[in-house]
Amino acid sequence: MTSGPDPRQVAPPHADQPAPSTTAPYDPLRLCVFATIALLGWVLGPVALLGFAVLAIVGYARARRDGLLRSRCKLGDTRLVLAYLALLAVAACVGIYLWIV
Repeated sequence: MTSGPDPRQVAPPHADQPAPSTTAPYDPLRLCVFATIALLGWVLGPVALLGFAVLAIVGYARARRDGLLRSRCKLGDTRLVLAYLALLAVAACVGIYLWIV
């Protein structure tokens, strides 16, 4: 008697294929989000800038109240990030004024 596989057994249909990877493929969702924000900025101009700046100011202000002192933003310190966002909001208001006039 041989100790090899039984010749009467049929191999599973996908036995030759490697096992599926346990890690999910990279999803470039962030790039889609950036493109959508750029589109909104292009279509809505300074109104979009003001909206996103105010949204970010509210988010960073809440995070700072909750104890976030350093951000992953290139500016680092959340006070600098808030100042930058406030400057963007002011620039958006000037842009809206010039757009209307």
